Amino acid sequence: MQGNLSEIDICSILQLIALGQRTGQLWVEAHSSHHNNKLSGEGANIYRPKQQSWFVFFLNGQIIYCREGESNLSRINDYLRHYRVEMRLTDKQIASLPSTDSPEYAYLWALLERNIINPKIAGSIIHGLVHETLFDLLSLHQGNFIFHQGAALAPQLNTFEIAPFVTKITKQVQEWKELYPHIQSPEQLPVLSDKVQLQSSLPEATVEKLQHWADGKTSLRQLARYLNRDILTVAKAIYPYVQQSWLQLVYSATTKPDTHNDNWELKGKYRGRIVCIDDAIAIGETINSILQPQGYEAIALTNPLEALSLVFQLKPDLILCDIAMLELEGYEVCAMLRHSTAFRLTPIIMLTGKDGFIDRVKASMVGATDYLTKPFTDTELLMIVEKYLKIEFYENGD
Repeated sequence: MQGNLSEIDICSILQLIALGQRTGQLWVEAHSSHHNNKLSGEGANIYRPKQQSWFVFFLNGQIIYCREGESNLSRINDYLRHYRVEMRLTDKQIASLPSTDSPEYAYLWALLERNIINPKIAGSIIHGLVHETLFDLLSLHQGNFIFHQGAALAPQLNTFEIAPFVTKITKQVQEWKELYPHIQSPEQLPVLSDKVQLQSSLPEATVEKLQHWADGKTSLRQLARYLNRDILTVAKAIYPYVQQSWLQLVYSATTKPDTHNDNWELKGKYRGRIVCIDDAIAIGETINSILQPQGYEAIALTNPLEALSLVFQLKPDLILCDIAMLELEGYEVCAMLRHSTAFRLTPIIMLTGKDGFIDRVKASMVGATDYLTKPFTDTELLMIVEKYLKIEFYENGD
């Protein structure tokens, strides 16, 4: 059994496997717009959708285990932290683990066999991993899948009926959507943005907990594992603070790890988010290298078609858009954004390689705020960005 998720959804696939009491594994692959791949070039933030995959293992129509993408041990270790399990396997012991379809699963069994964890803890960890994987899968609308019938993953500790999981998680996915756009992805990182307001509005114990967890390094998903709670429970707990702008949620790859404190923890130092839509990677890297040291968060989108949906998630304060792109002209991108109320007033600066009168007229007709001729100097870019962001922040009272 294989196909596309636009033709049959995950819920139906799982029901078919349960009804047929199938044994084997389901592989699902999809693009995720809220994940970023590794940084491209020193200091550059190139934002591109990332390919993700998941595996679900079945025995007689029941779930044995789930894993995400390339099997690694970090998920298990996140759960072990909750149970305060300090002991781990050595590199040599890990290397000697039996070869299976899921090294992560073999690692869990090795911990169990060495009495580092007991069956109850192992079962709880597996339950958590199955839950978080199905949450991701039931949130998907596009992607490909293959179900391969074959021998079951062995040995088995627990098996889980599909129907109760699907019923519970489908409801959670619907509730999760209600948190958008304040909370968008389990991979977002909570960061304190208004510590003074937190201290004046919340009990000291609550502030201390938020300070401990909202460190800009721990994702919502990791936080859920550390607390042994599902992702929706964690998201709902922090939602009021995000609404009040006391907490910010950021993506790990849109800010260099060593600049979280500079850009996010102190609100006054953060100067705004700028998205650059240009199919030339070098332009995105150049703009990032100029803007980031000045306190701006710069994100380069290299595919204009994908950019149209991504900008609604990123909600930039200013957009730089190249005019001459292969897949979609910058004029068209600008016109489409202007038709949305979300970007009716957002400054849109067109980038052009020509300094011509016709380009200026066209840019003005589609609603561009201004234009910048390539190649431009650091000073020219900073001047035009500061000109329009200062106006916007002043009008918003910031």
